[in-house]
Amino acid sequence: MKVVALVSGGKDSCYAMMKCIQYGHENQMSKVNVLKPKQHIQKLSFPPLSWQSNEEIVALANLLPADDSVDELDSYMYQTVGHQIVVSYSKCMGVPLFRRRIQGSTKHQDLAYRMTPGDEVEDMSILLREVKRQIPSITAVSSGAIASDYQRIRVENICSRLGLVSLAYLWKQDQSLLLQEMVTNGIVAITVKVAAMGLDPAKHLGKEMKNLQSYLHELNKLYGINVCGEGGEYETLTLDCPLFHDLMTKQIIGREHKFRSYILNPVLPRYVDCSGVTTPFEIHC
Repeated sequence: MKVVALVSGGKDSCYAMMKCIQYGHENQMSKVNVLKPKQHIQKLSFPPLSWQSNEEIVALANLLPADDSVDELDSYMYQTVGHQIVVSYSKCMGVPLFRRRIQGSTKHQDLAYRMTPGDEVEDMSILLREVKRQIPSITAVSSGAIASDYQRIRVENICSRLGLVSLAYLWKQDQSLLLQEMVTNGIVAITVKVAAMGLDPAKHLGKEMKNLQSYLHELNKLYGINVCGEGGEYETLTLDCPLFHDLMTKQIIGREHKFRSYILNPVLPRYVDCSGVTTPFEIHC
């Protein structure tokens, strides 16, 4: 199955790609583990980088703000904080990246979605239609949806209209175990937005998830926050994962990429501004 992966730059969409590889090749590649019951932490094993994900993930797709001066949109659908880094992913994976600037807004807010001109969801439809036109062999779309029915239903709606299969391998997984899986399996991600009780920008912004795990569990017990940030408590930026070449770390963590924190408004969340990322093969739709 040929898959286009929806990527935001966050940990969830990257880990969803890893799960696609695992599910798609477990019968062909003996090095990929058979699934274990979800109460156990699942350690994935991947073939050498020369194999990579190209046989399965054949393209990446990303939606970004229409205005370059805007880092985050007030969107029910898309994470756009740190979207600048996504352009490096295609080079590190050796696949094309299709991008579209978001023209629409949230117009249809009911849970059950129907095609609505001018809605931001239709930007995804235009983007994926173009991906399918240029790569006809694509049959499925990967997304990092975990708990949002609002997002899942809309991705499924678009896929149904385009004759594609929606792959949401993280859907309804236990968030505590899922976060541990991500860290165990090599997802290196940092926080680029914090917006929850107990998350202090001065202490927790720009921190790796492996170093925040235990504290997030504490906050879950104290305030009931979503450990994976599904309630908007925080957003992440993936700096490395097993699907990326070693060059990834040099490109993103090195001198070309610098992080600086800033405040948009005293009552709004704080962010990390991401800039200076090199641009590989990129197709705008």
